[in-house]
Amino acid sequence: MISMSSIWPLYDLKLTTPRLKLRPVTEQDIPAAVDAARSGIHEPGRNPFSTAWAEAPLKEMGPRMAQWQWRLRAECTPESWTLLLGIWHEEEFIGCQDLGAKNFALLKTVSTGSWLKQSAQGRGLGREMRAAVALYAFDWLGAEVAESEAADWNAASLGVSRSLGYELNGTTRKAWGTKVETVQHVRLTPDSFKRPDWTLKVGGHEAAANFLNIS
Repeated sequence: MISMSSIWPLYDLKLTTPRLKLRPVTEQDIPAAVDAARSGIHEPGRNPFSTAWAEAPLKEMGPRMAQWQWRLRAECTPESWTLLLGIWHEEEFIGCQDLGAKNFALLKTVSTGSWLKQSAQGRGLGREMRAAVALYAFDWLGAEVAESEAADWNAASLGVSRSLGYELNGTTRKAWGTKVETVQHVRLTPDSFKRPDWTLKVGGHEAAANFLNIS
């Protein structure tokens, strides 16, 4: 019988750090992702995301999260892709880290975004998961630039970026939910990257890279 992995090879991608396991979110993982988000991600009224999805009523949050994950899969092509990776710590789902690119074959540039439930924050796990995707992007995919962004008041996110070697890369004004925010862009290269003192373990890379047409 044909396996799901043979149909969608991205499911077999696994990144392992000293404390975390990162892998694409599957249908079976969606309830755990919703539970983690429902437990709280940020303080009320202090939305760190460009859309206020984490402030949605509980009955709406689950369907929205599921639709977002289905949309990312449906729109995944070698020309435009986003890997939505679930984060597990001690067998518990604690957040998501995404890694995406458009026209990667030419630009060799990736973008990242993430969220971590509040009870898992403040322990360096956010830095560890962002270091993991930077290592994967540079060392395995051959990326030359990694980009990210955060509202300029989001000191925690920008602090993690700074600790990894991201450099400031200009600001823009964006619609941020129902508000207008100044958004700080940051940029990382292999030369500026402050590498962790551990080695990233990667499984399932070859099939995933072939699926995304990355040589």
